[in-house]
Amino acid sequence: MSQQTLRIGTRASALALWQANTVADLIRAQPGAPAVELVHIRTEGDVRTDVPLWTTGGRAFFTREIDRAQLAGEVDIAVHSLKDLSTQVSDGLELAAVLEREDPRDALLSARGATLEELPEGARVGTGSLRRRAFLLRARPDLTLLELRGNVPTRIERLEQGRYDAIVLANAGLKRLGLGARISALIDPKVMPPAVSQGAIGVCARTGDAAAGRWLRALDHEATRLAVTAERALLRHLEGGCQVPLGALAVLHQQQLHLQASVCALDGSVSLDGQVEAPLGAGPLAAAAALGVRLAEQLLARGAAGIIAQQRMPANPELP
Repeated sequence: MSQQTLRIGTRASALALWQANTVADLIRAQPGAPAVELVHIRTEGDVRTDVPLWTTGGRAFFTREIDRAQLAGEVDIAVHSLKDLSTQVSDGLELAAVLEREDPRDALLSARGATLEELPEGARVGTGSLRRRAFLLRARPDLTLLELRGNVPTRIERLEQGRYDAIVLANAGLKRLGLGARISALIDPKVMPPAVSQGAIGVCARTGDAAAGRWLRALDHEATRLAVTAERALLRHLEGGCQVPLGALAVLHQQQLHLQASVCALDGSVSLDGQVEAPLGAGPLAAAAALGVRLAEQLLARGAAGIIAQQRMPANPELP
């Protein structure tokens, strides 16, 4: 790492830059901090906008190229939406900090301000997420679901053009971009459980890089780190990915960690819900991970593997 400048790898979308600049500002605010420079990196997810994310058959769609740049020494740290980061971080890298989580719920934006319950029968709803598709159909099997790709402003523009009656986006991204006023309704996590780690920002460094790690320790938010540790352990044990209809949310309250999760068939017809909680004493990170594994085992014992297996390769993927 350059002694003068800490190089931050990031995608170039408005939301990614907001996240990277937030991390840069937090580093700069520390006494003796180095100069900080943002390095824009184009990922496969930025290039391949012509196909639904869930038909790509892989993970690390928005992070792989940034990982390579880190390992090659082209950047020192990387800032990610943590929900995009694989539960198995690339060899040679580590999740060095997790910032305090924003509201993890999903948000509905509709042309006429309608809530999910108020949308007319057969309404056209845009989403690029298998998880959102599944849980939308669980709640409203009459909806017509259409593929939606692009950055946040692009997706909103397509709603305004009349291509959709409503779209679903992460509340956290909308708030960070100052677009919270566009939200028609926030969706209850019991109706649509969030993606694992949704609303959290992760910062990766090279394993053992003490020079970079020195500036990241102060950014790590304990309650968020514990919550996403449980959620990511759950996802890893279920062997899920961005193309699996799984939602989860962990919340820490007075050293008691509560974790809920749902696995849902793509057509919304079958779902499994579960929840567990446990106190976090000594070794809280290990206890949080164990809680995620425990809930995963419960869901697997009730048939989650069958639901997940059916959804990995949709029979007739819908192209945009």
